[in-house]
Amino acid sequence: MSASILVIEDDSSIQELIVEFLSSQGYNVDFASDGLEGISKFKQGNYDLIILDIMMPNLDGYSVCKMIRKNSTVPIIFLSALNEEENQVKGFELECDDYITKPFSFNLLIKRVEAVLRRSTKSNSEELLQFEDLNLNLNTYTVEVDGETIELTLKEFNILKTLIEKYPQVITRENLLDSIWGYDYYGDTRIVDAHIKNLRKKIKLQYIKTVKGIGYTLEKSI
Repeated sequence: MSASILVIEDDSSIQELIVEFLSSQGYNVDFASDGLEGISKFKQGNYDLIILDIMMPNLDGYSVCKMIRKNSTVPIIFLSALNEEENQVKGFELECDDYITKPFSFNLLIKRVEAVLRRSTKSNSEELLQFEDLNLNLNTYTVEVDGETIELTLKEFNILKTLIEKYPQVITRENLLDSIWGYDYYGDTRIVDAHIKNLRKKIKLQYIKTVKGIGYTLEKSI
């Protein structure tokens, strides 16, 4: 399936050339002519990559990137005439994935697009944890059991994540308290037991095993 790309560029001639070139390479391409339209298109669509100009009317590219990053990790490539180091540093501080300066080569553009999409695909595949019928998505903090999404609190999610990552180790209550609640937390370790109890109720699977006097581990079904 071809990747879907949103081009947010106010210069119509550059926008047209980028859209035409990427389309000729087999990508599904949508476009917006300013920042506000770009945000609107982004909210309505499901894009694999955004190519984003910086100097645009209504809403500049930095602001667009900041708004998108509040709830999305979609790859973003800045494409801008601002070629000073400070502009590029600001782009990366806003968590862009690449920064290309104008004028640019279309051959370079396609190679950068391919590289960013390749890294994104690899990253997404690495952001999944699985144990038996449990599937944890580390990007969205969601848990699925046999295809059904289970609502967990952040603490419950992190407990389950830790147990899966450390399997088959036994994790002490103190270690769970330190790693999830933080080293500055000096509360009763029974708070861990309470979260484990809720976690068992929610996932409705007998994977979490209590090791008496020590802590918890996971146990595969027979």
